[in-house]
Amino acid sequence: MTIPAHIRIYSVFFLFALALGGLLSRMADLQHQLGVTESELGLTLIGMAIGSLISLTIASPLILKFGARWTAFLTVFGTAAIYALVPWLPNAQFVFGALFVAGFLAGALEINVNLETDKLEALLGRRIMNRAHGMWSLGFFVTALIGAGMRQLDVSIQVHTGIMLAIVLAVGLLTISGMTTAAERPDAHEGEHPKFAVPTWGLLPLCMIGIAAFLVEGAGVDWSTIYMRDVWSARGFIGGLGLTLFTAFMAMTRLFIDPFVDQHGPRRVAGTLLVISAIGILLVGFAPADWVALAGFALLGMGCSAVYPLAVSAAAQRTDRPAAVNVAAIGQVTFIVFFLAPPLLGFVAQYLGIRNSYLICLPVIALGLLAIPALQGKSKDHGMPSVPEPLSPNG
Repeated sequence: MTIPAHIRIYSVFFLFALALGGLLSRMADLQHQLGVTESELGLTLIGMAIGSLISLTIASPLILKFGARWTAFLTVFGTAAIYALVPWLPNAQFVFGALFVAGFLAGALEINVNLETDKLEALLGRRIMNRAHGMWSLGFFVTALIGAGMRQLDVSIQVHTGIMLAIVLAVGLLTISGMTTAAERPDAHEGEHPKFAVPTWGLLPLCMIGIAAFLVEGAGVDWSTIYMRDVWSARGFIGGLGLTLFTAFMAMTRLFIDPFVDQHGPRRVAGTLLVISAIGILLVGFAPADWVALAGFALLGMGCSAVYPLAVSAAAQRTDRPAAVNVAAIGQVTFIVFFLAPPLLGFVAQYLGIRNSYLICLPVIALGLLAIPALQGKSKDHGMPSVPEPLSPNG
């Protein structure tokens, strides 16, 4: 089947989110099954953060060695299988170990898809990074809807995650099998790739921007269902509606925002989105009614949508080190926050209340706003050569 190269990359984003979201949409059920508190659940989920941190530090040379296709096969199918296994494990200790392995694979996936997306942007001559991450968000939206329906029908978490695994395997075999590694950017750094990827001082502002976005995303994805349950006693479809709105607005914004970035530039767009995130945080934190909280989750999804993709594009286009190293380094800091957010916010939720677990995101958003100048200014060509025809599946 002739599938354009960027569509194959989109599928990797989508399928990873579909599998991960299948598990995250059932966090309340997993917590009940394991018999743990919010803070204990957070400590269990930190296994993903540790695995990701190690992977994002050492995996870049391995990804370059194996290539985009085999890395995608291993990371997409591997994570989906582990997420389907988690509900069958007997206790939180086993879940921690499984999530550690899943986090290691997820870190390698993060480097692989962002690096390939950046190279395809250069070959295509147009922005696709936000759309690629939009497919991640679309995957979460779809899996949130499925999760809400599964809970409404009282389908077990084991059956639910098993169905997600089957879908990932079926679609992934079709779309990933024809992937090829894209050509490097013409201005790519040609030096040797270090064994360890660590952020440089010049990269830290971009990391701060990504941290702000991922903290908001982690709060919205991981704790929205528990927030709706604990604050508003909402269960079933309504209990999952916060996550559904969050992922829907995130996906729609990412899929359609690239023309606005072209017109207004990354700095103005990212700054506006972070302000929208702050408004959403305030609505969720001080909501007098459940519908106000749901509106807040919608704004949170919109607000954190394109901020991280813009930071990744800026990191990949730096010429101080190879793109894979900079992408891994910014992912090392920001992607970890996505997994660290659950335990950190879990402690706050248990001891200070779940409303306050959202409000503590505000100072981080403020720091992200201060780092906005690190993004590229308004530019029409983005430093990318124009290509008259779309890529074929073989590059």
